[in-house]
Amino acid sequence: MTLPRSRRFDLIAFDWDGTLFDSTQIIVRCIQQAVQDVGGVVPSQEAAAYVIGMALIPALAHAAPDVPPEKYPELSNRYRYHYLRLQDELSLFEGILPLLDDLRARGHLLTVATGKSRRGLNDALQSAALRGVFDGSRTADETAGKPHPLMLQELMAEFDVPPERVLMIGDTTHDLQMALNAGCASVGVAYGAHDPQTFAPLRPLGVAHTVQELHDWLRVHG
Repeated sequence: MTLPRSRRFDLIAFDWDGTLFDSTQIIVRCIQQAVQDVGGVVPSQEAAAYVIGMALIPALAHAAPDVPPEKYPELSNRYRYHYLRLQDELSLFEGILPLLDDLRARGHLLTVATGKSRRGLNDALQSAALRGVFDGSRTADETAGKPHPLMLQELMAEFDVPPERVLMIGDTTHDLQMALNAGCASVGVAYGAHDPQTFAPLRPLGVAHTVQELHDWLRVHG
C-alpha cells in the first residue's frame, strides 16, 4: 500500500481503556472487588490504576501480590464478573468519535493495541458502535502484553509501515514504554490511569490533558 507522505504518521495505534474508553474508575473498582472476593489485601486506587493496560493475569498479580498463584484463576473470574456487571456504564470519552472520523478522513491507518482480551475488545467495539472504524488491532491474549513491543511490531508488519511512521497514543507508562521499545513515537494522555508526571522519561512527543487537546495536537503534528 502506498500512502501519501504529507502526514508525519501513517499508522496511529490507540490504547483502549483510559485513552478512548472512559473506563479507568470502573476497572479500578473491579480489581479491588475481585481481590476482596478472594481474600486478598485490597489495593489502593493508585495501585489498581497502575496495572491498567497490562494483560489481565500479570495485572492482577501485580495489584494483589499477597494472593497466591493458585488463586489467579478465581481472581480473574471475579474480575470478569464485576466488569461484565458494570460494562453498560462504560462509554467513549466525549470527542473521540469526531477525532477518529477526522483521522480517517486524512487517510491515517487506525489501530488498537490493548491489554484487553480479544473477546473483551470485540465486545467493546460492538457496544461503542465502532466496528469498521479501525483497520487492525492486537490484544494481550493473542500476542505479548505491554510493554513488550510485539503488538506494535505485528501491526507494523501487517500494514508494512516502518517505526518512524507509527504513533502510539496511550494513558499509561506501559503504552509509552511499548512505543519506545518498538522504536515508535508516542503521545501520552493525562485524563486516564497514570499520572502524566511519570511520562517524561519515556519521551512522548506531547501530553494531551483532554480529548480536544489531543485532537488539536494531531491536526498539527499527526
